[in-house]
Amino acid sequence: MAGEWSSVKTHMTRMFAKLDARDRSRLVVMAYESGLITPGMSA
Repeated sequence: MAGEWSSVKTHMTRMFAKLDARDRSRLVVMAYESGLITPGMSA
């Protein structure tokens, strides 16, 4: 399980860098603003 979390952290770090985001909440805001997700969408 530790290896899986390491991969998740690596992917998140790369997304932050590529999208110039400070944290996960900024990624969510960017997703809403771009239309990638909309309010009420289920996972």
